[in-house]
Amino acid sequence: MNPTAINAPISPSPRSPLLCHFLTPLPLRLSKTHSPSRRRYRVPFPRCCAATTSSEQRKLVSNKKELTGLQPIVEKMTPPVRLATSALVLAASLAAGYGLGLRLAGSRSIALGGAAVAGAAGGAVVYAMNSAVPEVAAIGLHNYVAEFEDPASVTKEDIEKIASRYGVNKGDEAFQAEICDIYCRYVTSVLPSEGQSLKGDEVEKIVKFKSALGIDDPDAASMHMEIGRRIFRQRLETGEREGDAEQRRAFTRLVYVSALVFGDAASFLLPWKRVLKVTDAQVEIAIRENAKQLYAERLKLVGRDINVENLVDLRKAQLSFKLSDELAEELFREHTRTVAIENITSALGVLKSRTRAVKSMALVVEELEKVLEFNNLLVSLKSHSEADQFALGVGPISLIGGESDFERRMDDLKLLYRAYVTDALSSGRIEENKLVAMSQLRNILGLGTREAEAISVDVTSKAYRKRLVNAFSSGDLEAQDSKAKYLQKLCEELHFDAQKASAIHEEIYRQKLQQCVTDGELSDDNVAALLRLRVMLCIPQQTIEAAHAEICGSIFEKVVREAISSGVDGYDAETRKSVRKAAHGLRLSRETAISIASKAVRRVFTNYIRRARSAENRTESAKELKKMIAFNTLVVTEMLADIKGESSDKEPEEPVQEKEEEEDGEDEEWGSLESLRKTRPDKELAEKMGKPGQTEITLKDDLPDRDRIDLYKTYLLYCLTGEVTRIPFGAQITTKRDDSEYLLLNQLGGILGLTSKEIVNIHVGLAEQAFRQQAEVILADGQLTKARVEQLDELQKQVGLPQPQAEKVIKNITTTKMANAIETAVNQGRLNIKQIRELKEANVSLDSMIAVSLREKLFKKTVNEIFSSGTGEFDETEVYETIPSDLSIDVEKAKGVVHDLARSRLSNSLIQAVALLRQRNAKGVVSSLNDLLACDKAVPAEPLSWDVPEELSDLYSIYSKSDPKPAPEKVSRLQYLLGIDDSTATALSEMEDGAFSSAAEEGNFVF
Repeated sequence: MNPTAINAPISPSPRSPLLCHFLTPLPLRLSKTHSPSRRRYRVPFPRCCAATTSSEQRKLVSNKKELTGLQPIVEKMTPPVRLATSALVLAASLAAGYGLGLRLAGSRSIALGGAAVAGAAGGAVVYAMNSAVPEVAAIGLHNYVAEFEDPASVTKEDIEKIASRYGVNKGDEAFQAEICDIYCRYVTSVLPSEGQSLKGDEVEKIVKFKSALGIDDPDAASMHMEIGRRIFRQRLETGEREGDAEQRRAFTRLVYVSALVFGDAASFLLPWKRVLKVTDAQVEIAIRENAKQLYAERLKLVGRDINVENLVDLRKAQLSFKLSDELAEELFREHTRTVAIENITSALGVLKSRTRAVKSMALVVEELEKVLEFNNLLVSLKSHSEADQFALGVGPISLIGGESDFERRMDDLKLLYRAYVTDALSSGRIEENKLVAMSQLRNILGLGTREAEAISVDVTSKAYRKRLVNAFSSGDLEAQDSKAKYLQKLCEELHFDAQKASAIHEEIYRQKLQQCVTDGELSDDNVAALLRLRVMLCIPQQTIEAAHAEICGSIFEKVVREAISSGVDGYDAETRKSVRKAAHGLRLSRETAISIASKAVRRVFTNYIRRARSAENRTESAKELKKMIAFNTLVVTEMLADIKGESSDKEPEEPVQEKEEEEDGEDEEWGSLESLRKTRPDKELAEKMGKPGQTEITLKDDLPDRDRIDLYKTYLLYCLTGEVTRIPFGAQITTKRDDSEYLLLNQLGGILGLTSKEIVNIHVGLAEQAFRQQAEVILADGQLTKARVEQLDELQKQVGLPQPQAEKVIKNITTTKMANAIETAVNQGRLNIKQIRELKEANVSLDSMIAVSLREKLFKKTVNEIFSSGTGEFDETEVYETIPSDLSIDVEKAKGVVHDLARSRLSNSLIQAVALLRQRNAKGVVSSLNDLLACDKAVPAEPLSWDVPEELSDLYSIYSKSDPKPAPEKVSRLQYLLGIDDSTATALSEMEDGAFSSAAEEGNFVF
């Protein structure tokens, strides 16, 4: 069983397995059930309960039932008459039987027997008559209801009258079965027929009729369940897809109506899940969908003239339909959206009409006004004092969301908004109420703030331009004393941003300027007209200059590109004339014109640089740079003179003077550099080379510093080495260049934007590099002899490196060599603390030459030598302060190293002394015991232990009698460390000198 059978979509199969079962059909019962509170009756049904005709809905019982047998007689008797008749029949039967028996037999006993037989027969007649009363009452009720065109007219009093007339109880089985039959027929007739939907009054009718019949909820619920079973059986019998779907819809309507009829008790009175295998979710879906359908039908009755009463009724209807607040709010919003869409669609139809005229725009605005009016009504109702009693969802309208497709038709909505804004500005000004309406319309159409603002600005800009045209043509603007106030007033009337108005002014000025420069220059009349326009529109000077720089600059840039594209040979008199005309005729400032020319020239310079970088060798690269220098001298320099309006033969004076002053200052310091001296020619060579190139347009901001220096260095090396020409068989010829190449090098430095300091650094760097390479060969072993000093002086003069720089290079080389030698000596153990101090006295920076780890290693070695020197001395100041200071290591770390070494060597010294004792090496014993005392001074120790005490005594004896005589404090400390008491020490001192005990000899054997 699929639990979604009720709500599942209809399968194309004639007999869908998803819709074939609700539960196993149960047979109808003819008698009462065993439960005393629930009774089930078999009731007749029409063949199709959902196909009841309209006439059958109005007349529940079409034919009256006929009375048979005793029923006509019983029907005419009232209860008292029926009771008297019963008594009379019974008495007559008894009397007749008694009399007949007495008469025929003449015996009393036979007469009594006859009375008994006749009485039994009379009792049977009386019983038959009384037992027919409920059936007669049921037929009477049936015929009574059949007389009514509308069964809802039957009242509770009518039912009670019929029951009292026949003297029956309403709980009688036959009478109650008839009541259930009538109720079931009525419910079936009230439910919509095939193809129809619920009207909303079904629940009220059923509840009213149920109350009129006086049927209790369990019996009424059983009738609803029987109707459900009947619909289920009809679904099983239906072989068509449409019929199956219709029965499914009929069942959902029954579930929904039953839930409303019984209210909260429906959950246990209507066991859909147990009887028909319908899940709770399916029941909820049936209730929800039918409630939505009823509420939607109720919403259709509400139009754009909605009022408070309508909203209150809708809220009551929602609650009566058991529709959730979320769905009710969604349906109401969708309804208001649908109402608005009708006007929006109508407006779009008019707007897109091919025969659109002026009147059609009025129709569009009229439709939009209707939408705004409806929206305002909803907004006002939302803030009503009784809004909590209104239907949910009352508020502003929005076309975005829901089932509409306007989210995909945003362009159409933009057209509507544009049409409304255009109409609002049609009078040349905009009112406050129109601004509010535009904001509301934007929210209704679902336009973004930027989209709506763009449309408003576009339409308002056109209106502002139109007002400006009228003000110009009528002379109103020119007649104003304050043009700014007049323009500000226009912006306020149109609610137009002043900055956007300024942008329009600038655009108008630019258009006028473009018209004026169509012939390539600005005449005096054009300048006057532009000045008048600028004053009337209050355009700032900065904006004017920017417009001229862009528009006139583009024209001038085109002239400059044509001039420089002709190359070195093409910059003739005609080209120069066109440059002069463009530079002065367009009224460009000198700075602006030079800036524009600079962009085009630097672009050409960059092309030369690119080709120079991609050249195969240094010679080819230098040739490309020479082409760039020639282009700068013959084209760029002349063009700058034409832009400035100067003669090409006139040379700038002030920059040259400043440059000469700067060069004089540099000559004092770097005059020995030959390559640098050659870049500054004498007067004779300068006159021969002609006018120098310009230095205003450079590549300083276009190339990184490293690239500019590399290019200059490339050409400098070319000047130094000359041109190399390769010939067959792998040989090459070097052609030296004259000093004119250095003049070109100087001009290259100007084109690259190098300062004098940077140029000097390049020359010095190359000279220093050459000197360093030769000096490293000379000082290969790091030793600086007299012969090598003379050789280095000669090399310095050849290179032209100043003496301080040469000394610095020599010092770096010797320092590096020395550092390597010192580090090697430390690693090999050939350097001690004494040599370190000698190096420091010679001003050798050991911190930079020896790593910290090697200095720490050297300190550890020095301390180890102190502990193994055999003197027994330990100077704390020397070890803890002086030596760490000489080696530039951390004092605390040095102390830790000393303590670790002292602890480890203390026990080792004792072991070594015992070993030497066993070898009868008295001198070695004394030396080892001195080492032990030195370690004890560094780290005071506790008395030592040894397995053979006699050996400790021998050690003490040898040390105390050693020559030279040890200091008493050393002997006393050794006695303490070896654990020898005073009496033993005295006895050992009295022994013969140098005597070894027998224990020592035995120790040798044991060892």
